[in-house]
Amino acid sequence: METQAHPLEPFFQHELSAIFEGKLGINDPELTAYIARVLCNFSEEGSLFLARPSAGHPIEELIAMIRASDPVYGTAPSFDAERAMRKYIGDYALFVAGMVPEAIDSGNRGPQRHPSLGELIHAGKESYFVVSQFNVFEYKKEAPLFARLSEQFERYVLGLALVREELGKRLAMTPQFG
Repeated sequence: METQAHPLEPFFQHELSAIFEGKLGINDPELTAYIARVLCNFSEEGSLFLARPSAGHPIEELIAMIRASDPVYGTAPSFDAERAMRKYIGDYALFVAGMVPEAIDSGNRGPQRHPSLGELIHAGKESYFVVSQFNVFEYKKEAPLFARLSEQFERYVLGLALVREELGKRLAMTPQFG
């Protein structure tokens, strides 16, 4: 796993640990550290969508992301590229479902198609499962983490929603200047 590199990582890790342990009974430092890095990654401007390497423009629709992850019928040039894209899809689905519920389709069909909560959960669970199956060589150590993410995906989405709620409460209590 990566080392702590983002200034928000300790904050996110603390918040995740407090909610996951206190409200969900999940005491898994490896998992909360990973999800803290996911939050850090998506907190950067312009990081929600991955750029398509061949075209250079971001892939913004879930179905296009899934297509891009397929090395046989899609556009992934290798199984390593499949793993990387599936990891991103899992992270994206976890982040959007837990932290950005307004990006979830509520049944209103506009020009931009947003995935439903069910679609995000299915894609996230499936993608993390695929990543967990890369369980040899350099990926062997991380495989069990992705298996846990797949198996209890909904629980981690709930945890992120509770973190979002807690952060919203704190923001509402912050004095506004200006």
